Amino acid sequence: MTDTADRLLSETVAAWGLSLSEHQLAQFHRYLDELIIWNDRFNLTAVRDRPAMIRRHLLDSLWLARDWYRLPANLIDIGSGAGFPALPIKILYPTLPVTLVEATGKKADFLRYVIDCLGLSGTRVINERIETVGHDPAERERYEVVTARAVAELRVLVEYALPLLQVGGRLLAPKGRDPEAEIAAARPALRLLGGELSYCQPVHIPGEEPRSLVVISKVAPTPDRFPRRVGIPARRPL
Repeated sequence: MTDTADRLLSETVAAWGLSLSEHQLAQFHRYLDELIIWNDRFNLTAVRDRPAMIRRHLLDSLWLARDWYRLPANLIDIGSGAGFPALPIKILYPTLPVTLVEATGKKADFLRYVIDCLGLSGTRVINERIETVGHDPAERERYEVVTARAVAELRVLVEYALPLLQVGGRLLAPKGRDPEAEIAAARPALRLLGGELSYCQPVHIPGEEPRSLVVISKVAPTPDRFPRRVGIPARRPL
């Protein structure tokens, strides 16, 4: 990572009240190196310019952790792809137990490889469809935080995510600039699944268009029949 890129990353997170050590900066540097190498073979991300990767992947991920008043007990990321936002959050908070769910085998292989390269202990990858994971007794209603970026529209996403959350847990869902229509469409699903909108905040990343972060709270247990069978939530949203 160049000095300019280092400054962009470290100075931006410092302005957010966060800090990165030299070791963490080196981990981010290695992460992007490996992503660029693997991307030539598996097309993990359409973003190929390194400064853009810092803005759109690293900073966009770290924004999710900027207002935490305490470290959660655990976090699960669904549809992890190349590891955003969960792995940057893990680098920021090395003691946070993190689980990544990725259905595509080659992407899961990349995640396991980069976790090993970066020495991220307490991090595991589940190579499975999220509808199946949501019915696993070892995973269901276990987590304090669920993250998901560019996975599905909100009314589909809450069916994937809420079964994994403890009552009192939160779904952190990065969205576009104007997510109001998605939020309105998701309200019936939220009532059915035991969730409610906590807040929606604007996201400002230097050099990027404004976006939003939608935060959903789990306020009641999710009925056992959800999530529905593989493929059904996306084809027939609640």
